[in-house]
Formats: sequence, C-alpha cells, structure tokens
Amino acid sequence: MPHVKLRDGAELYYDKRGNGPPLFLVPGLGGDGRFWDANAAALAEQFTVVVHDHRGTARSTLSRIDYSVAQMADDALQLIDALGFDKVHWCGHSTGGAMGQVLAIEHPERIDRLVLSATWAKTDAFFRRLFEVRALTLKQLGPAAYLKGSALALNMPSWVRDHDADLVAAEARAAETIPIPEIVLSRIAAIVAHDRREQLQKVRAPTLAICARDDMVTPLYFTEELVRLIPGARAYVLPDGGHFFPNVHGGEFRRVMTSFLLES
Repeated sequence: MPHVKLRDGAELYYDKRGNGPPLFLVPGLGGDGRFWDANAAALAEQFTVVVHDHRGTARSTLSRIDYSVAQMADDALQLIDALGFDKVHWCGHSTGGAMGQVLAIEHPERIDRLVLSATWAKTDAFFRRLFEVRALTLKQLGPAAYLKGSALALNMPSWVRDHDADLVAAEARAAETIPIPEIVLSRIAAIVAHDRREQLQKVRAPTLAICARDDMVTPLYFTEELVRLIPGARAYVLPDGGHFFPNVHGGEFRRVMTSFLLES
C-alpha cells in the first residue's frame, strides 16, 4: 500500500489514480479516504485523483499528538510536495474543507481551484454543542455508541431507513474503526477550535461551496457565510442529502464540481 513519510516520521496512506489535472479529495473528521470511493473512480476519468487517510485514522499512522486543522493541512501539503505537484485542485468535505481554507489562505500558490463541501469558517454554539455531545458519547459510552449517534446527525432519515444493516455492521466493527478514542477526541477538539473567518478575504482561488439544505452538522448558513466572505465565491445548494450528500447525490455532486473545475 502506498504511504508517504512525513517530516516527523509518521506516514500517510494515499491512493492516486487517473490522468489529468491533480484533484485532492479530502475527507472529513473520520479521516478515511474511502469516504470518496463512490466518486473517486468516476472523477479519475478526467483528473489525477488523490485521496488520503488523515494522520490518526484508518491506514495512516495513529499518532498520539495534539491535533489541529493547521497540522492536518500541513500533513496534506507534505503529501502534495511528495507527489511532485506544484498546485492542485482541492475538494475538501467538512474537516477537509477547513483544511482547504488553511491552505488557500497560507499557501495560495498551491491551490488551483477550491471546492468547499459541507464545511464552516468558524465554530458557533450549535456546532460546539453538537460535538460536545459526540465527544461525551465516545468518552462515556464508547465507540459503538459514538457511531450509532453520529449516523443520525450525518445522514438524512431516509438513508438511515434504507441502510440499517450497513450501520449495524459498522457499529459491530467500532473497535477497529476507532482503536484509540483519544485520537478522535483530540481531532474533535481541533475542528471545534477552527476559525478562519477573519482571513477568508485572503483566499484568491476560485471557490465553489456546496451544501445540502437538510445538513444537520454544517447547516446552510455556514455555506452562505463562506460565500459572503470569500471573494468571488459561489454556492450550490442541494435540496437534501444530509451531511454526507456526496454519497447520496454523487452524480449531481460530480457534475457540478467537474463543471466548476474545468471551466475556463
């Protein structure tokens, strides 16, 4: 399996496929690049698609560090460097979108076009309370309960209705998925601390923000704020799909993003 070694010795798992302009597909808090499996193959028909597992998750090194969004973004930048890309298109979902904001602000020369999927510029009381509950669930009830509760926030009701067996199976594998709960808790603290609201006017990359109207994790008003604060940014709002809308409306998600990334 391909890994790249980071400057502190930790390793990031990554997958690269396809030909064309480089496109990084970056997952959210769970950090597992397989979040993009339903979309990566189709996008690889037009792009060189790179997905990776965040440090602390899945097939990357399970580092016991104090996590931050800036650290996650720096890990990804080291991967961009290791693969020899001068600049890349970046599509970041949720936490991946927060990482994209950091790179577009601090390393504008490395981001070609920026797609912010279901993400936010700064934590508010709703977001903080939601993740306080998720963190308490993990600490007090364990990984299986954490995954059970998370599924209700991340997915729209009809998806949960139709995928109950899949969720039961995921909960049964909870100890494998979350082998070190302390890492997840540190990553939750990192995203709650994310705040780039006052710097978004520095973003120069053409930016598309995509969201679903029924997202209960990053509500529509977060996307509206991003578009208001990033110069020239535009929004695309899906009628439903929950927080995980890229895997509910994959065809529409890919159509909108591809059109944006390839426009002259």
